[in-house]
Formats: sequence, C-alpha cells, structure tokens
Amino acid sequence: MSKYTIPLSKIADEFSLEKIVVPAHFEDIQLTTPEVNRPGLALGGYYQRFENARIQIIGNAEIHYLRSLGEDESAKRLKALVNAHPVAIVLTSGHEIPPVLEQSCRELGVPLFRTNEKTSPLMASLIASLNVHLAPRITRHGVLVEVYGEGVLILGDSGVGKSETAIELVKRGHRLIADDAVEIKRVSSKALVGSAPDIIRHYAELRGIGIVDVCRLFGMGAVKDTEKIDMVINLEPWQQGKPYDRLGMDEETVEILGLKLPAMTIPVSPGRNLAIILEIAAMNNRQKRMGYNTAEEFNNRLLNQLESDSQE
Repeated sequence: MSKYTIPLSKIADEFSLEKIVVPAHFEDIQLTTPEVNRPGLALGGYYQRFENARIQIIGNAEIHYLRSLGEDESAKRLKALVNAHPVAIVLTSGHEIPPVLEQSCRELGVPLFRTNEKTSPLMASLIASLNVHLAPRITRHGVLVEVYGEGVLILGDSGVGKSETAIELVKRGHRLIADDAVEIKRVSSKALVGSAPDIIRHYAELRGIGIVDVCRLFGMGAVKDTEKIDMVINLEPWQQGKPYDRLGMDEETVEILGLKLPAMTIPVSPGRNLAIILEIAAMNNRQKRMGYNTAEEFNNRLLNQLESDSQE
C-alpha cells in the first residue's frame, strides 16, 4: 500500500501556527506519520525510542519540568532535544520561547512554532487532521451520496444508472458527494471516508446530456465534500431466474481497504424507482446499526406463529 505525505507548511497554515524558526528547506519538509509526541521522556534523557518523524509538542508540563531543572540543565535538555532532529517543535498555550531553544533550532534547521491553543485540544485536532491527510486510499468507479445521513456508495457497471439515481436522490433532498470516481480513505480502524477528486467535484455525467454542475443546478445544499461510507449498494441488470434475497436475511458485506461494510445487491429493471429503493435501504441500514433488524423480527414472528400452529 502506498505511503502518503503532507507538507509541514500546509499543516502550519491549517492550524495558524506562529512561525518562530523557518529553515531554508521548510517547504520541502514532509510529514509521514499522523502521530505526534510530547517529549517528556526525551527531556528526561531517554532517546532510545525517540521518533523524530513526529511533531514534538511542548506544553505546560514540559515547561514547568524544565524550569524545575535550573537554567543550565534546562538549556542542556533543550539542546539535546533539537540535536535529535525532530521534524518540528510546537510550543502550546502561548508560552515564551526559551532563547536556547530558538537558537538551537536556527542552527540545526529545525522548524519551531508557537500557538495559544492548549496542548490536549491541539494534539487531538492535529492527529485527526493528519489521519485524514495521510490515510491509505483507493479510487473506485462509482457514486457516493448522502441519504438521510447515511453515506451510500453505489457501485455497478457503466450505464446501469448510478448517476441518474444519484440525481434523482438529489432532487428528493439528498446530497451528492462524488460521481464516477470516488476517492476512499481509511481514516481510522473503523471508518472509511469518501470524496471526489478535485477536478470533478460537484459534477455529474448524464448520458445523452453530458456533464452537469450539480451545485449550480440544485444549490449548495445538494452537495457535500466528504462523507463517511456506511453501506455499499451494487446495481446490476435484472437477471431472470437469479435468486434475489426477498426477506433481507442474507448479511452481505464488501471489503474495502481492510474494512467490511454492509452491502446489498439491487437488480435494475424498467419501472423500478431506484431512488426510493435506496432511501429505504439507507433507513433500514441505519435502523440495523441502532439495534433493530426488521428481517430478524419478521423471521422470529413467523417461527413463533408456526410453533403456535403446530401446538394447536
């Protein structure tokens, strides 16, 4: 699986970090891991497991610890931290920059930032942002829509009606995220997020008409940049004689980037209102996640009725 990077400069701008030391090669520095670090152990002298690819966050605890050591020892510990060549150092809570830290960073070309944000909120936001930017990803041919708050990934062969169904859903008040190509990122161990490539964002292709701008036609409320993928629906032409699930007892799944998602195969034939079917599928999937399975409830009721009839 490919490894992704993001420029440190982009993260600095995203979080409005005050640039204290900006080395000459600043624009070339790339972040490769979503993990960040509070260098308490490093300031204590332990560097055997030091990860210099992580952004180092210095907050209240680290500052108070350094002050307790005295000026000379504190300067020695900060120089040792910079000598480990971390990708960047950020001081939180608006702390005053120790002169020895700024001087060492300038000498060794280590980026140094400051922010008024408190440590814990900053770390949480940084990790969340980096997880998205550096997430493993693939691109799938399909359509992603948000239906009643559910992210529905529609797959199927070209010409089966994916884009037409998406436009009908938009007309019914739902939102389009991506048409034709869906970029899927695994942002955590439990979540996939889909978006459209920049060049085709908010556009849809309708055979016989061409490319349409969904945002301009239906308004800003008809589109969305990203959405978590909650289920997958595969559209296929109706095949006479093929046994399709009529009760919903079959728990079909599809694996994307190592995560299994609930899936459903819907046969397409003239006269079927796919938009309504997808609305029902989305609501039914949401109901299942909330703990109620209609198919199981119906099956249990049927079994109870059969048991009651046999006893009579």
